[in-house]
Amino acid sequence: MTITSQEFWPTKNGVKLFVFRKFKDTPKNKPVLVLIHGSSLCALPSYDLRVPGRESEYSMMDICAERGFDVWTIDHEGYGRSDRTSSNSNIAMAVDDIGAMLPILLKETDQTKFSFYGQSSGGLRAAVFAQAYPQHIDRLILDAFVWTGEGSVTLKKRREGLADYKASNTRKLLRENLVGIFHRDAAGTAEDAVAQAVADLQLSFGDSVPSGTFVDMCSVLPVVDPLKLTSPVFIMRGAHDGIATMEDLTKFFTKLPNDDKQFVVMPGSAHITHLGLNKHRFYHSLFNFLEMPERRDSAAH
Repeated sequence: MTITSQEFWPTKNGVKLFVFRKFKDTPKNKPVLVLIHGSSLCALPSYDLRVPGRESEYSMMDICAERGFDVWTIDHEGYGRSDRTSSNSNIAMAVDDIGAMLPILLKETDQTKFSFYGQSSGGLRAAVFAQAYPQHIDRLILDAFVWTGEGSVTLKKRREGLADYKASNTRKLLRENLVGIFHRDAAGTAEDAVAQAVADLQLSFGDSVPSGTFVDMCSVLPVVDPLKLTSPVFIMRGAHDGIATMEDLTKFFTKLPNDDKQFVVMPGSAHITHLGLNKHRFYHSLFNFLEMPERRDSAAH
């Protein structure tokens, strides 16, 4: 059977947002997985990438649909196919973006709880949504996540441009910077052809993105309170990722109130684990968490 794709266009205060869905066979009774993108890459380069000659090997949406999930993603305001506005599309605004998608999720899936995966600042976006709508969170996966930013090599470098990020609600995208995401932390963890394909697709949507997440990550962290994340949570970190230190993440992990939680470090991986050479190990860990059998003890009820 082929994978079916669908588009939806919810509005948020008059702003049209692009929502994309993929599933295999029928979506009925399938577990729902929502993928939230980060600061520099919109939904399709992040999660429905096509690398020449590699077909669906780098499409997270296809891989998860083949596994049996009903997979959704969204372009946040100012990104990808969603409306471009004067907003800087900061992390807090993601609550309204995902909230605009929520009625569609409820109607189309006939479910009320969904698993969310967020990569980099997408993890921050997913987590702030989970704080605001805990009743709709089944499981939460935070990949390349940062909590306070303490000790972050990447954020230390990024803060050098903070004045510019604050001065404009958009920031310029350069091919060298997009490709550099895959090579800045450790050489040999991703194929250059993948990095180039990501840059090609991202730049097809324009050469700028909103600056809000960069401002937030450089100047207002933390934006997530771990004590407010009541669902099962999975922290994923590439061993060579410069965005967050192990100390920062382990402190966050310890504070999570639900003891249904996991933390995995992925050796041979850097910032974008699902597009790296060891992506097979990423998916092994991801599906292990998403497909975990239900608890049977009395505390689970």
